[in-house]
Amino acid sequence: MVKIVIQSRFSGWYSLLVALFLAFSAQAQSGALVFQTDFGLKDGAVAAMKGVAFGVSPQLKQFDLTHEIPAYNIWEAAYRLEQTYAYWPAGTVFVSVVDPGVGSDRRSVVAKLKTGQFVVTPDNGTLSLLEENPGIEAICLIDEQRNRLPGSGDSYTFHGRDVYAYTGARLASGTIQFEEVGPPQRTDIVRIPYTKAAVSQGVFSGTIPVLDIQYGNLWTNIPFSQLQQAGIRYNDRLVVDIYDNQKKIFSGSMPFVTTFSAVKEGQPLAYINSLLQLSFALNQASFATKHHIGSGGNWRVQVQKQRTDHSRTKDSPAARD
Repeated sequence: MVKIVIQSRFSGWYSLLVALFLAFSAQAQSGALVFQTDFGLKDGAVAAMKGVAFGVSPQLKQFDLTHEIPAYNIWEAAYRLEQTYAYWPAGTVFVSVVDPGVGSDRRSVVAKLKTGQFVVTPDNGTLSLLEENPGIEAICLIDEQRNRLPGSGDSYTFHGRDVYAYTGARLASGTIQFEEVGPPQRTDIVRIPYTKAAVSQGVFSGTIPVLDIQYGNLWTNIPFSQLQQAGIRYNDRLVVDIYDNQKKIFSGSMPFVTTFSAVKEGQPLAYINSLLQLSFALNQASFATKHHIGSGGNWRVQVQKQRTDHSRTKDSPAARD
């Protein structure tokens, strides 16, 4: 009788351990694989990457962030990752391939974010914004002897398929763990310089990291919380100066409002975008097109609350409109 009880208890503990192991394994292999590239969808490049991932694990869930990043625009790749990573759970693997230096000696890495997601990418500036927010916990160099599509050794110009999609799929599916990607690296990365959001004596400074491309709105990296702390309120008027490096491209004033319809069609406004950052728009028109404004680390913005005695200068583009 005692023997039967012991066997029963052992069997119960064994079953529990097996169930926990299977649950952990299922969780480890349930991560999503999210692709972004500058490839576009005119040819088969994206399909080839997804085919490689499918070959690693037919059960893997594959998604697209975007494949419409302008060619070679590493900065925009960095921004799109920062824009979206927080909406994906820990364990998600992003494969980001905007790689003008493909085949060169630039590093191929996997970065683990402090929030638990992973980014498979060339170390060419793509990680610049994620380093600041949410931060990078660890980086491994991809060991191409172990983590490269078999038979692709003679291909030097499609690492997105041969290295990044393959490694990303192996990691997302649980075929390998992060530590098996390759040797650990210091978390110092290639950085793209840009103007970080700051305020001094009532003047807010920042950059235009990206355009709301469909509508031509200008998104800055100046957080709403910074405006609130400085006493900026809705219905205030803001004086806005925009620079391409040191050249002033736009100078004018506009109301700070909650909706586009708060101003007449074609008129400028300042608002808070979906990322809770200060942005500028023309109601039902393209601010970027009208004033020839782009985005990236070279585009700077300065903003301050308009004083009641402020008057626009004659050379202000807004004054001429």
